[in-house]
This record gives sequence, structure tokens and C-alpha cells, in this order.
Amino acid sequence: MAELVASPCIGICIVDPATRQCRGCLRLVDEIARWYEASAAEKRELLAVLAARREAAAAAKEARG
Repeated sequence: MAELVASPCIGICIVDPATRQCRGCLRLVDEIARWYEASAAEKRELLAVLAARREAAAAAKEARG
């Protein structure tokens, strides 16, 4: 049986037209589309990328005040 990796989707699906990034989960449109066919290893890799994006977004928000 294939390993299940939970989707990072949080149900706030608003894609910024300029960046093509979901404002809820921070995935890019192509990352969202690839999720369903990705292996468990690819999904875990993307989750790590998303964690780094969240940290960078939080740092940028904090720097803006």
C-alpha cells in the first residue's frame, strides 16, 4: 500500500494572479496540479519547500511591521 501524505491544502483556495500562488497553502498552481500524481517522497519534498515559504513570508511580514 502506498504511503499517504496529507495535502497541505487548508481550504482557503485563492490564487494570486500575479504570482500564481495559492494564498492559503502557498503552493504554486503547477504544484497543486502535480500533487495528485506525485510520489510520497515528492510530496514530502514539497512540504519542506512550503515550510520554508511560510517562514520567509512570516519574516517578510514581520519586517514590514
